[in-house]
Amino acid sequence: MNNNEQSPVVWSPSDTVLNDSQMGRFQHWLEELGYGPFADYHALHQWSVTDLDGFWKAVWDYCGLISHTPAQQVLGKREMPGAEWFPGMTLNFAANLLRHAEGEQANSEAIVAYCETRPVLRRTYTELRADVGALEAYLCSQGIAKGDRVAGIVTNGYEAIVGMLAATSMGAVWSSASPDFGIGAILDRFGQIEPTALIAVNGYGYGGKVFPRQQEFAQLISGLPSLKCVVSVPQLPDAPAIEGPFVSDWQQALAAGAGKRPSFIPVAPDHPVYILYSSGTTGKPKCIVHGTVGLLVNHAKELMLHGDVGSGDRFMYFTTCGWMMWNWQASALLTGAAVITVDGSPGYPSLNMLWQTVADEKVTHFGTSARFLAGCRKDSMTPAKDLDLSALRVVFSTGSPLLPEDYDWMYSDGAPNALLGSIAGGTDICGCFVGSTPLLPVRRGEIQCRLLGVDAAAFDDNGQSVSSGRGELVCRQPLPSMPVSFWDDPGGERYRNAYFDTFADSAPGVWAHGDFIEFTEHGGAIIYGRSDATLNPGGVRIGTAEIYRQVETETAIKDSLVVGRQIEGDVEVVLLVVLADGETLNEELLKRLKTQIRKGASPRHVPRHIIPVPDIPYTRSGKKVELAVARLINGSARIDNRDALANPEALDAIQACLQEAELLPTEG
Repeated sequence: MNNNEQSPVVWSPSDTVLNDSQMGRFQHWLEELGYGPFADYHALHQWSVTDLDGFWKAVWDYCGLISHTPAQQVLGKREMPGAEWFPGMTLNFAANLLRHAEGEQANSEAIVAYCETRPVLRRTYTELRADVGALEAYLCSQGIAKGDRVAGIVTNGYEAIVGMLAATSMGAVWSSASPDFGIGAILDRFGQIEPTALIAVNGYGYGGKVFPRQQEFAQLISGLPSLKCVVSVPQLPDAPAIEGPFVSDWQQALAAGAGKRPSFIPVAPDHPVYILYSSGTTGKPKCIVHGTVGLLVNHAKELMLHGDVGSGDRFMYFTTCGWMMWNWQASALLTGAAVITVDGSPGYPSLNMLWQTVADEKVTHFGTSARFLAGCRKDSMTPAKDLDLSALRVVFSTGSPLLPEDYDWMYSDGAPNALLGSIAGGTDICGCFVGSTPLLPVRRGEIQCRLLGVDAAAFDDNGQSVSSGRGELVCRQPLPSMPVSFWDDPGGERYRNAYFDTFADSAPGVWAHGDFIEFTEHGGAIIYGRSDATLNPGGVRIGTAEIYRQVETETAIKDSLVVGRQIEGDVEVVLLVVLADGETLNEELLKRLKTQIRKGASPRHVPRHIIPVPDIPYTRSGKKVELAVARLINGSARIDNRDALANPEALDAIQACLQEAELLPTEG
């Protein structure tokens, strides 16, 4: 259990924040309605999971969400899986995200799009709505209708958001992939959902280079026989458009539907709005179907209350369209904020690029990955001293656990006046279980809290709540943004297997998320990695993040990955390290690493083997690929879906290094 000395307060809310933040005003509003009084955030959270109906109705009302017909109740069926949210309601997702196109925000910036290959583009809410209406009209003219799937191979920019809003306005389902995905990875995703429309860029820019893909995407079209139309986006202005028998370019499509307003077709609360995908690094990706009302109300809670995003704010999250954070970012439109999108390399021309954009655009909310912040620390960057970050109130971090040393860097050289909001959840809920709140202090190395309405706990192997120490992250009550289904899973068996089989005997109806977590005495949380990647040397359960916390603060180490190697009925820890330029893995460094791990974690965490490798494999959303390497070292030479990796060649290099170290199983 962390104590105050191990996790000191590094940021505290001022009285102004406590009273005037969206969460502070929400608490006062609830108390005026007769709820509470609430002594602190933890009391507010306890009420939110005790009275789910009252809490989620309050979120809907306070956030001003709109429906066509009201709900009969908040929760119908309450059992998981299959809880029914806001039964009887009809609504439209796009109507809520474009609600600020009327009124005071109409002529305010809605989208500011940066990319490496085109000039900065700026559009107001009024202009955004007009383009959404035009694209929707064009899609309708091509026979696209409610319930159809509209797929996007798009960059994090303006066209992706217009495409999503046009699709959801007509009641179609949006699903996207990043244009750097391999053709096989795209077909593994879109081939399952049979889209009728495709919006695709003709290439992309990254790290100062351009990657034309119009020929490959033209070939991809033949692998999607369900398509009725394709819209080619000129992401590379000097490259040809995608060619095909039913392809239009972006401007042609908008011109064809010019003057038409979005239809905002009402749909049922569980009508699919998005299809997202699991990473697909150990098998074909799961197609995760998210419902309209659940995603909307949960994103409103997370962005407006927990994130404190509102009208006049400027929200920038560095992401790609193959990651759920893109969907989360797009929902910031419902707050009335300007959404600043950035496409390209976060390190081009230097790691300072994103910080410079934050300063130039007077960004109030900046989202990035823990890996990016660690890179800034290792490069000894000082944006707090070099740039005007006075507008910045919140920095979000996700993708992997944030090291305590990165909290130190943030509050010395990064953004000392901002709330550092480490958030964690996943594609499965397109949102967060634990994260940030403006009502609590930030403690070094800790995620601040369980989110409102989230009945999260840590369970032991027997399905019992752990009062102290680590366990499996579970959710004991329904959350609106839990998927409504998996695609092509009519009996729901794969859905139940994914989330509800872990504790089916000891605690039926409890969602098991797959993270190894500890809830601290402060009510905060520490995540130790994926539970399916935890290590068990000598029967002691160890989270991989516990080792990363020690290794990746060493300046000689650029990156690392840890896996368990099964041997003679036990598990030995194998640490793969990427050395910084000019470093060698000599006896001195080996001793230093082992000593740091032993002191900072425990003797059981010390790796049996430390192997230098040239690179670490990552998913395209920036997560270390531990399971594929674990399978490799334990005898499975075949890695499915290499196209799902950002750098599949890293696996080949690791295999060669493990062979040289004689750590791979011998054949026969």
